[in-house]
This record gives sequence, structure tokens and C-alpha cells, in this order.
Amino acid sequence: MPPIRNKNKKDLAKQEGLILLAISDLQNERILRVAQAARIYKIPRTTLQERLSGTQQRSQIRANNHKLTQFEEESLVKWMLDLDKRGLPPRHSLIREMANYLLSQHGNQQIESKFSRKYNYEGAKCEDPKIIQEYFDRVREVILEYGILPEDIYNFDETGFAMELCATAKVITGSDRYARPKLLQRGDREWVTAIEAVNSTGWALPSYIIFKAKKYMRLGWFEDLPANWVINISDNGWTTDKIGLEWLKLHLFLLQMTGQLEMCMPPHSSHLLQPLDVGCFAVLKRHYGQLVEQRMRLGFNHIDKFDFLTAFPKARTMAYKARTVRNSFIATGLVTFNLDRVYQQLTVRLKTPTPPPSRLSDTQSSCLQTPQNPRQFKRQMTTTKKRISRHTRSSSEAIGELFTRASKAYEMSINKLTIAQKELHDLRAAHEREKQKRQRSKQQISHEHGITREEAQALVQAQIEASQADTTAPAESELPVSHPPVRRQFRCSGCGVAGHKITGCPNRIRN
Repeated sequence: MPPIRNKNKKDLAKQEGLILLAISDLQNERILRVAQAARIYKIPRTTLQERLSGTQQRSQIRANNHKLTQFEEESLVKWMLDLDKRGLPPRHSLIREMANYLLSQHGNQQIESKFSRKYNYEGAKCEDPKIIQEYFDRVREVILEYGILPEDIYNFDETGFAMELCATAKVITGSDRYARPKLLQRGDREWVTAIEAVNSTGWALPSYIIFKAKKYMRLGWFEDLPANWVINISDNGWTTDKIGLEWLKLHLFLLQMTGQLEMCMPPHSSHLLQPLDVGCFAVLKRHYGQLVEQRMRLGFNHIDKFDFLTAFPKARTMAYKARTVRNSFIATGLVTFNLDRVYQQLTVRLKTPTPPPSRLSDTQSSCLQTPQNPRQFKRQMTTTKKRISRHTRSSSEAIGELFTRASKAYEMSINKLTIAQKELHDLRAAHEREKQKRQRSKQQISHEHGITREEAQALVQAQIEASQADTTAPAESELPVSHPPVRRQFRCSGCGVAGHKITGCPNRIRN
């Protein structure tokens, strides 16, 4: 079990208790001077002086410029901790989505967060300005020699996906844990490869998907496949030389253009020099991991090829925006040709983030807690009615406190209901998509090469027409009309007449 991070909380709670004791002694004149009280209780004198002047404890002061109300924040925290207990600690994006949903209920401005970027340590160690300078010199020579225009520069590469793997990301969990939170996911991670190509002007070629399979493809894979996308299969879901050559033949015009500028990058430098790695693949995998995580959070613990073909095009659309692709070529110094763009990335500047202020809640007795269920609410309302009936001055403050807590409980329940409604809407939408997926055709087709959606549909139509022709039979081959069975009639042994009673036959053989 991971260690619990509560030492700082205990120290702060202890110091706060000493401050309260010192304030009490000073107010009751058991101690006359602030310096003497600070020395006796071993607390900072300035802190004690500020508390005497009316300054509240920092952990009890709510910061300014909050978009959510305090009760909305508490409801959101309870929901996040509930997800963490179920092994599904939420990301910033999911919390931002739920917070925006709460804000949309009363028309407030939405919030946003920024994503960090991974930095490969091995790649950083292999960065060498001299090697990078030599690479750019070769690129410049080829561009000048063949007169290659910026719009004729492409970048193509392959990237792999573990279909059921959620991306590692910063998530929200309880503040009392040292260890990293666990994100539930399945252990069987089937591999799928995508061959991608982008142009410096901001557009991308259709994807080429490689699934793990031995011989057959399923027709349902092609039902919602984007136009001109190709699906192929290999034994392990990886690219083979045969598949790579087939991709090049499929995009022959691209091969003719890039044949003049086919450059090998220095080792461990793709994070600096390759546009797909710099600006596309990381974003693509992050969006795909979020979609997989969202599906698992809705209760679907298996991601198959149909689910991949549903999630991957969505993630690709979000990642391969024209501006993102263009900025990727700009960041790698290829368009427009600028070596300084890469040199600026060679120096890593580390900055220690400022930890968020912790919130310490006072230890409250059960009678001062906000009701968490109908039973507690009913008990407090009963107490309130009794105090109202007595109508004494001493109970007026307690009655006001009870109404404040009742109001808080009501708002918390409304926020909880709002969050539950959002989760219910997402669950219904996910189950509707699951029903549609089950209705897809599972018919298998055998093909030796990768095929597009249009080619798959043409093969299916040909199979349907052939099956209809086989099932259509001529009229004379129809089966004869069946008649009801006729009971067999026995013949007389004397005269041979059918149905003749033996007792009335003159030719009956007598013993």
C-alpha cells in the first residue's frame, strides 16, 4: 500500500492549535505580551500578530476569480475521487469537460487547460548541433539542385497503436497519496499500424491501416471507413516490405515527388526533424488514448477493431488540422527553410511548478456537518423545528447555521444530479453506438492486397448478385404438392377383396 502523505497536514494542524491557544491566553489576559505567547507556544510572532489583527488562516480563505462556486467545486472533487476509487482517475480534459458542463447550466464562461509534451531523454543525449547542421546542409543542396518548391515537400512515416492502451497522462487523484495512481486497462494489447503522410501545405493523405490477421478481413470494417482509406492485414499488425511497397505504388505520384528529396534523418532526431513526430503523432495518440479511456470509463472493457475504426478517424481529425500540419513543417525548419527553428529546441529549460495551495478542513463534529443523505437531512430539520418552536435568542444562530447547511446540501445534491445526468447521457450514447456496431456485417472477404471501402462494397455486391442467381431455380424443378397420408387397407385372405370382413366372406378358409 502506498504511503499516505499526511505529515505536513499534521504539522499545520498542530501549529494552528497552538495559535488558537495563544490567542485564547492573550484574550483572557493569562499572557500579557504577544512575544511572550509566541515564545511559550513556539510559534512565529508575526503569524500570531496577524491572526490577532483579524487575518484568517490561509487555508480557510477562498481565492479570487473562481468560475465555479464553492459547492460546485466540492461536488466536482467528490466525483473525481469516486472515479479514482474505481481505478479511473480523470484527466484534466475530462474534468474541464465536466466543469464546463456545470458552468453551462448557469451561462458562465468556460475554462481551458494546457497539455505538457513528453521529452525523450535518449533523444536529448544524442542531440548534436554539428550533425543537425550537416543534415540541413544536405537538404538545402537537394532543394537548390532540383528546384523543389515548398508545397512539394512531404513527410511520411508509420506509427503503431496498442488498441486498448490508454495514454499516460497527468490525472487528478487524492492529495494524500505519494504513489502514481493506477488506470485500469486490459492486458491484451493487439497491435495496429497506420501509415501516414502529410504535405507541407497542411493536408494529409488517406490513412493506410494494418490489422493483425492471418487471411480474412471482415466486411464490417469497411462500412464507416472514410473514403480512400485502405485496410490491409499482416500476421502481427506490423508493416512488411510487401505492404510498404504496395503503399508506395498506391501513391506513385508522391513517390515521384519525394524521390528527389528522400533524406535519411540522423539517429534519435525524429523528435526534432520529422514533422509527423513533432506535431502530429503525439497529438494523434493522445486523442486516441482519451477516446479509449472514455469508452472504458463507460463500462466497455474491450476495444476491438470496430472500436478502433470508430475512434481512430475521430482522433485523426482532431490531430491533423491544417494549421497543426503546417506548424509541424515550420517547427522542423523545412518550410520555410530555417535551421534556427531546430536550434531553439536544443536547450531544455526546466522550471519547478508552483504547487497548488492545500485546503485543510477543520475537524467538525457530526452535528456541524452538511447532511449527506436524506436521513441526516431529516434529523437536522427536526432539530431546527424544535429550536424554532422554543424561539430563544440562544438558538437563533444555530438555526441560521442549520439553514445554511441545508442550503448547501440542496445545492450539492443539484450538482451531483447534474453530473449524473451528464454521465447518463454519455452512457446512453455509448450503448447506442454499441448497438449499431453489433448490427454491422460480420461477413468475411478474402483478398490478397489492401482494399478501400469502395472496392469492398463492389466485392460484396458481386457476391450478393451471385448468390441471388444461384438461389433462383426454374419452375419445373419445384417440388410436387404434398398430400395427406392415406391409411393402409387390409385385404381379405379368402377372396382378396380390400376391406372385406373376414367373418362375412364365403371363401373364408376354415380350419
